[in-house]
Amino acid sequence: MSMKKMKKATMAAMILLGCVCAPVAATISYGQLTDDKGNVVESDTSKQSTNSGGGFYDIVFGSGIVGMLLWFALFADAGMAIYFAVDCYVLIKPGKLMPQRLISNVQLAMAEGDVQKAIDACKSEPSCMSNILGAAFQHVEEGFDVIQEAVTAASDLEQEKLMQRLNWISVCSNLGPSLGLLGTVQGMILTFQALASGGAGDASMLANSIGQALWTTAAGLCVSIPSITIFYALRNKATQLILRMTAVTMELLNNLRNVEIAPEGEEESAPAEA
Repeated sequence: MSMKKMKKATMAAMILLGCVCAPVAATISYGQLTDDKGNVVESDTSKQSTNSGGGFYDIVFGSGIVGMLLWFALFADAGMAIYFAVDCYVLIKPGKLMPQRLISNVQLAMAEGDVQKAIDACKSEPSCMSNILGAAFQHVEEGFDVIQEAVTAASDLEQEKLMQRLNWISVCSNLGPSLGLLGTVQGMILTFQALASGGAGDASMLANSIGQALWTTAAGLCVSIPSITIFYALRNKATQLILRMTAVTMELLNNLRNVEIAPEGEEESAPAEA
């Protein structure tokens, strides 16, 4: 695993750890009161929640084997969403997609009329911008119209590559509510099975079971809402950068508009006449 991937994975793990610890800390501190000196005084509400098993730990591990598997799937989904969000955020930056040094080198080469130097500059700076420019330089001898078509095709290809990575965030955002709904359905099934076998029973225990089932839906939405927001924000940013790269590419290649390529026969006959 490369250093970049390790940094992204570490950042995603830290964010996920913070997201997991936050509800745990909130649950532990729920119902706690402090006196004038700042000492914690346990209230009746905290006693009731402790007696009823309403802590976050009990919600996760008290929902049965299927419920625990669904919770672990939700945590994994949240971790993958954070990882892909960090990965795409690092990737979709102007400095990554269109390095300024590449643009400067190609501008200098085109000002000198040295196409080969521009091609070498693209090979030395691999990026989305260099791929688009490289596709254009491959068709220098075929005319400016063909170059424009090559630039458009290369831009579409690079945009599709970026979207394939961004779509994983969308997948995670869609999985969250689905897993949460499945957990809620599973919890409700168990609740009604208990009602059918043992009658109404204790109303507080019944409410606690329903609450555990609804927690999975809330967790799924907590994964989905930030993920879909980040997905659309990064997608719009990627589209803007692709359009900007296309415009900069056409501006750099504008000097090739009036270039005329002599046929090979003429080039060979010129030294013979001399």
